[in-house]
Amino acid sequence: MRRTSPWRALHNRNFSWFLIGHGLSLCGSWMQSLALAWLVYRLTGSPFLLGLVEFLARFPILVFGVLGGAIADRYPRRRLLLVTHSLVLLQASALGILTLTDTISIGWILGLSCLLGLIYVFEIPARQALLIDLVPRADIPSAIGMHSSLFNVTRVIGPSVAGFVVAIYGEGVCFLLNAASCLVIFGCVAVIPVDPRPQFTHHKTWGLMAEGLRYAWDTPHVRILLTLATVLSIVALPFTTLLPVFAVDVLHGGPGSLGILMAATGLGALAGALYLARRPTLKGLDLAIGRSVLCFGIGLFALAASPTMWLTVPALLVIGFGLVSSLAGANTLLQSLAPDHLRGRVVSLYVTMSLGMTIFGSLLAGTGATYFGAPLTVAAGATFTLGASLTFLRAVPAIRRHIGRIRFVSREELPAA
Repeated sequence: MRRTSPWRALHNRNFSWFLIGHGLSLCGSWMQSLALAWLVYRLTGSPFLLGLVEFLARFPILVFGVLGGAIADRYPRRRLLLVTHSLVLLQASALGILTLTDTISIGWILGLSCLLGLIYVFEIPARQALLIDLVPRADIPSAIGMHSSLFNVTRVIGPSVAGFVVAIYGEGVCFLLNAASCLVIFGCVAVIPVDPRPQFTHHKTWGLMAEGLRYAWDTPHVRILLTLATVLSIVALPFTTLLPVFAVDVLHGGPGSLGILMAATGLGALAGALYLARRPTLKGLDLAIGRSVLCFGIGLFALAASPTMWLTVPALLVIGFGLVSSLAGANTLLQSLAPDHLRGRVVSLYVTMSLGMTIFGSLLAGTGATYFGAPLTVAAGATFTLGASLTFLRAVPAIRRHIGRIRFVSREELPAA
C-alpha cells in the first residue's frame, strides 16, 4: 500500500478497531437522525419545530464546547468515550420506548435532544483527539479522511435503511437500533490498548480552557478557519434541517424520499472525504478548502431551484462533496498543525463553531421556511456561502505565510508559498 493511499491509516491496528466500532454506531446515529426528523414533522407539521429540535441538540455544544475540549485534554480519552456512549445508549432507549408506547410528545423530544447535545459536548472532542492518538502524525490526513469517509458512508446506509424501517415499523424501532449500535463501539473501544495519558491532571480546567482560547485567537490560520466554519454553520449547514420540508412540500414524498435525499448528500460527502483522504501532504489544502466552499454554494443554489427529485439528487451530491471537503479539510489542517497537548481544545473549538453555531442557522432556517418557503431560505444561504468562499480564497496567501513559519511541521508537508 503506497503512502499516498487514502487507506494507509489502516496499517494501525487500534485505528482499525476504532473505525469498525464507530462505523456501526454511526449507522445507528443516522437512523435515529432521520427517524427523529420525520417524527417531529409528522407530529407537528412545523418547520420551526424542526429548527428548534436542532437548536436544542446543538445549544450545549455552543455553550460548553470549550469545556469538553479541556476535559478531553485532561482525562483519559478512551474512558470518556466509554462513558459517553453508555449515556447515548440510555438516551436512544428512552426515545424508542416512549415512541413505541405512544407516550412521546414534542416536550420529550426537545428534552432528550438537549440531553444528546450535552453528551456530545464531551464525546466529540474525546473521539476526535483519540483518533489522532491512534496513528502517527504522517497518517493524520488519511485518518481524518477515512473517519469522514466512514461518517458519510453511514450517512448513506443509515438513512436509506431508516426510511424503510420508519415506513414499515415506525420511528421507535430506529431509536432502539441506535441504542443497540452503541454496544458495538463500546466493545471495540474497550479492547483498544491505548495509554490513557491524562496530560494535565495538575492543572485547573478553567486554565486549560483559557489557554486554548488564547491559542486560537493568537494563531492566524486557526482564527481564519474557525471563522469560516462559523459562517458556514449559520448560513449553509442548516439546509439539512429543511430536508424533511423538501421531501414533503417540494417533492411530495414520504420517509422514503427523505432517505433518498439524505443518502444523496452522504454519497457526495463520501466523495469529498475520499478526495481529502488521498492527499499525501497538506500542500495546497488551503486552496482546496476555498474551492470546496464555492462548490457548496453552487450546490445550494441548485437545490433551491430544483422542483423534482431528478434535479434535487445531483444538487445534493454537489452539496455533500463541498460540505465535507471544506469542513473536513479545515479539520485536517487544524489538527495536523495543532500541538499535541492542545489538540482536544482545538477540536472542541472547531466543533463549537461547525456544529454549535448551527443552532442559530437552524432557527433562522426554520423561521425563514415558515414565512418565505424552504427554497428561498436555502437560496439566501447559498448567496452568503459564495461570499464566504471568495473571502477565504483572498486570505489563502496570508494563511500560507503563517503556516510556513510553524517549526514542527516537516518541510515536505508545508503548503506551497
